Amino acid sequence: MTFRCTPSADMIAKPAFAARSRTGILAGLLSLAICTVLIGPACADGVSRATAAYARGDYLAAVRTLTPLALHGDVKAQSFLGFLYENGYGVPQAYDAAADLYMQAAVCGNPFGQGMLGLMYDKGHGVPQDFVLAYKWLDLAAARASRHERDYFQRLRNAVALKMSKAQIAEGQRLALLWAPGLP
Repeated sequence: MTFRCTPSADMIAKPAFAARSRTGILAGLLSLAICTVLIGPACADGVSRATAAYARGDYLAAVRTLTPLALHGDVKAQSFLGFLYENGYGVPQAYDAAADLYMQAAVCGNPFGQGMLGLMYDKGHGVPQDFVLAYKWLDLAAARASRHERDYFQRLRNAVALKMSKAQIAEGQRLALLWAPGLP
């Protein structure tokens, strides 16, 4: 399984024209610059719109807003959409889809995605139950999260550790230390 943190070249629309003249090249660069400027804020705005839709209970609108963003590699959209799939908000509950979305966000370094993936491994929802991997992802989430979220992920990691042997905890810590963004 291949994970991408950014859209690949084949995911980005290519211009329908071939720039052979200086004017064509300039027009192509200008259109690329405009698209680059517009895409960044549009993604952040999309997640904000989805958050507002979720807050008012319009889960279907949240799913519709997040899906194209998640497909284009927006890690916040992936983790939020994973949450919606995990809990069946606006979509049928699907642990496999939730785990896949969390994994995509987690390998890119998103703390919420990492923490939620850790919980999926702890429960065996959408993935085989594996306390070592649960510990690894929760440890990574705790290390990357804001101060408020860090305490929450540390408590979850410590709760998982109560189910593990010392050797398993050491293996979970080792895996977390060896992890780098882009690696599952």
